[in-house]
Amino acid sequence: MKYVTIPQTELKVSQICLGSADFGASIPRKETFALLDAFVAAGGNFIDTAHVYSDWIPNTKSTSEKTIGYWLRDSGMRQDVVIGTKGAHPLLTSMNQSRLSPEDIQTDVKESLEYLQTGHIDLYWLHRDDTAIPVGEIIDALNEQADKGRITQFGCSNWQFSRIQEALDYAARKGVQSFVGNQPLWSLAAVDMNAIPDKTLVGMDDEGSVFHKRTGMAVIPYTSQAKGFFSKLDAKGADGITEGDKKVYLSEANQQRLPRVQKLAREHGVGVNEIALAYLTNQPFVTVPVIGPKNVGQLQSSLKAADVKLTSQELAYLENGSSY
Repeated sequence: MKYVTIPQTELKVSQICLGSADFGASIPRKETFALLDAFVAAGGNFIDTAHVYSDWIPNTKSTSEKTIGYWLRDSGMRQDVVIGTKGAHPLLTSMNQSRLSPEDIQTDVKESLEYLQTGHIDLYWLHRDDTAIPVGEIIDALNEQADKGRITQFGCSNWQFSRIQEALDYAARKGVQSFVGNQPLWSLAAVDMNAIPDKTLVGMDDEGSVFHKRTGMAVIPYTSQAKGFFSKLDAKGADGITEGDKKVYLSEANQQRLPRVQKLAREHGVGVNEIALAYLTNQPFVTVPVIGPKNVGQLQSSLKAADVKLTSQELAYLENGSSY
């Protein structure tokens, strides 16, 4: 396993981050523990969760955080892993009402600490933004939690890049902590954002690439495998893609990328999935993709991507077919 240090922090994390949206829900606790054990055994140490994960299932609350908390308790691995969780997400029954007040942030942080059975959160993410709230109020609320020792570092997810810059500028003027990472929707597969029902999501784009090259801020992309798009397309063609994912990913550009992914997979002696992930891990700024394996076999396949080295020419080839 390769490791990177998140800039502006002392957090040294595995090049691949283990996502947990289904932990304790569609992936039962026993299988979840097996995934976590296998991840750590392979050298992984970065685990991503969220306060809202699995709340879409009736009569559940924060199932992922709670399940990881039980694993941390039973395994004794808390000092060996970096825990990131996201909070300040709107209630799923009222997505139009933000929860970014200092009180909301404090409530979510305290509950996450309880569910994760830990004294501090290594990297705390704001799951959404509300541009009607001055960015300074949000940064101040996060610094209050950091000052109390509840969180060590913090970042943002689904924030517009101009808004992230506002946060950085405010923190610099005030001399306080600011965001050290960003979690956008990003993978090798180009995304039709208009086809995604949830309009609060923010994806990586040309503006974001310029922003991250300029600032050096770490990117921890979610949906980094595009729900297995290239692997499914490689195995079964369009028949392997769900109707919903076809609307989001089945573009001419992405179909033209598949033969290029296949070519590099053959040359590097790995699978299509590993090349798609290696596209992210070889960016010119620190990028740690979040993976969402359903079983240990999928986990082991994805972890191989950390060892795949792609040149800038190969990255360009994957994107647009330019020679390398």
